[in-house]
Amino acid sequence: MRRTLRWTLSLAVLIGTAGAGGASMSAATAADTDIKDRILAIKGMSFIEEKKVDGYRFFILNYEQPVDHRHPEKGTFKQRISLLHKSEDRPTVFFTSGYDLNPEPKRSEPTQMTDGNQVSMEYRFFSPSRPDPADWSKLDIWQAAGDQHRIFKALNKIYGERWISTGGSKGGMTATYYRRFFPKDMDGTVAYVAPNDVNNDEDSAYYRFFEKVGSKECRDKLNATQHEIFDRRGEMVKKLKALAKKEGWTFKLAGSADKAFELVSQDLVWGFWQYHLEEEECDQVPSTKAKTQELFDWANEIGGFEAGADQGMEPYTPYYYQAGTQMGSPDYESPLLDDVRKYPGLNKPRTYVPRDIPMTFDPKAMKDVDKWVRGHASRMLFVNGQNDPWSAEPFSVGKGTKDAHVFVAPGANHGASIALLGDKDKAEATRSLLKWAGVEPAEGAAPKRLTKYDAELDRPAKQERVLRP
Repeated sequence: MRRTLRWTLSLAVLIGTAGAGGASMSAATAADTDIKDRILAIKGMSFIEEKKVDGYRFFILNYEQPVDHRHPEKGTFKQRISLLHKSEDRPTVFFTSGYDLNPEPKRSEPTQMTDGNQVSMEYRFFSPSRPDPADWSKLDIWQAAGDQHRIFKALNKIYGERWISTGGSKGGMTATYYRRFFPKDMDGTVAYVAPNDVNNDEDSAYYRFFEKVGSKECRDKLNATQHEIFDRRGEMVKKLKALAKKEGWTFKLAGSADKAFELVSQDLVWGFWQYHLEEEECDQVPSTKAKTQELFDWANEIGGFEAGADQGMEPYTPYYYQAGTQMGSPDYESPLLDDVRKYPGLNKPRTYVPRDIPMTFDPKAMKDVDKWVRGHASRMLFVNGQNDPWSAEPFSVGKGTKDAHVFVAPGANHGASIALLGDKDKAEATRSLLKWAGVEPAEGAAPKRLTKYDAELDRPAKQERVLRP
């Protein structure tokens, strides 16, 4: 497992009434009824907030879900979703980050390209979409796929055109797992930078990746700077303790500030390649002769030392739990740090999960998904980044698949997209997506996105940088 750089969205406090929709179910299918009333007529749907968006209506909602889809009578919880409504005669994109819900309206790339509606789901057990009390055994990829299936079935009564599932990183994994368990729900899937850890005990792909990524000059500079940060561990930990006192951070899960320092610092090279571009930022890496404060600030910028504190770990307990029970994690430890690492094996999911939550790893879960993708995937598109560490173990499609593709964006990092593919691959990916969504261009016309760039909807939201996968 890597707590490597993830741009995470900070949760906003949402103010609004949360009453259940009182309209009859017939209202959900009445074309002359306001779309808000139609949505709230769906059994289990309740209202949180509506925000103004030019050209759309944007709703934040709760949807009542079974804690256990195998035994729905054993309790429910409220799961947050959002709906960016364009028109009932447009395709709908089902997006999830695999983490919490962004309370602001944003269009994923497939939504931009198809000019569609977008439904976004908060992954179960991410606060506030967490059962109380929390039975962690009900947090698995099948239960999460069941959440998506019920949301799709509920909203498909209103949005009856084509549906496309999508997501990036853990969201791309989520979109893939959903298709594995409910292959007929979606008309297509676009999974971005989705790692595929089939054998959790085999991580040689990551060692090979870091031996070849980028230029030797940049690799050498990053490795030397990272090692120098470890060489100054005493000064670094002192600065970390001072920062923790200022910010109110604690280190119960990691065990100490020294262990937290190692957790974050051993992933700095990984974090650089995940979200930075060599040609733009390698020359900004401090030299080994830089002052300690400069090195500390750079490490905090790349990795975010809060990621080693309880306050940085606890919101992501659901991810770490899944990494340690089903999804696996790349337990890569750079051999260049063997002479300065004090806690080999510390960077594992168990470190990040409170000890009162039991964890047992199931090695069959990812093998099952991988086998299905290789042999049965249809209308699926995987987009990876050439310089993204997570793409070292990608999904593959085999002879049994139909209309399934794997593309690599040259020089791209964890932000790889269809827009960053080479011209030929971009055209093929765009053509496939538009075809699956039912909005393909006329015969002979070049495939292209169907919306213009919107600075508010298409630009990434204000984000905080922390070490997460």
